[in-house]
Amino acid sequence: MHLHDLGVPQASGNPADVVPATVISAMIGAINGYLFSKWKFRGSDLLFTLLLFGFFIPYQSILIPLIRFLQTIGWYGKVPGLVLVHVIYGLPVTTLIFRNYFAGIPTEIIEAARVDGAGVLQTFWRVILPLAPPAFVVVCIFQFTNIWNDFLFGVTIVPSPKYQPVTVALNNLSGSFSVDWNVVMAGAVVAALPTALIYIFLGRYFIRGLLAGSVKG
Repeated sequence: MHLHDLGVPQASGNPADVVPATVISAMIGAINGYLFSKWKFRGSDLLFTLLLFGFFIPYQSILIPLIRFLQTIGWYGKVPGLVLVHVIYGLPVTTLIFRNYFAGIPTEIIEAARVDGAGVLQTFWRVILPLAPPAFVVVCIFQFTNIWNDFLFGVTIVPSPKYQPVTVALNNLSGSFSVDWNVVMAGAVVAALPTALIYIFLGRYFIRGLLAGSVKG
């Protein structure tokens, strides 16, 4: 049985936008966290504070300028535009998680890489990145869950039902005068299944990743 047989509208709440946004935001967050924790530069603390300020900006307050910007670059109503928004809004939390995790890595390792002639990128790829899987698990689970469950950006940035996330399709199941509850519940199960499976199979790694950067020494 297919989803449309249950009356569920087809939507793009699938890896077309969730996976790219999760991977890209995780990689950029890892680089940011590495630079802010191990390669201090002038104004880095101020820049990090400004980046974290994104936590406190309500989505609703920037919808109009955000849509106008996406229209200007030709990405409004397209999956790449939705991916871009999720990546940008995910940077504060991904940067914070990686910064806290990398802060627990001994500085002597970075200094040894410098002595061996490794630059910033070489140290990141060859030394830091192999030590980062626990942080990547935390970030990917967190980002995947938030992006998959997103409704506001999905309904405003991608008006076409063809590309809207599954949360928007689930909302559209409720009729104006009556609700077919068996269809709604079936759609809810389908929508919740990916995140539920992720927490079932990766939940223990999520906890380990959260605790990995909490203790030094």
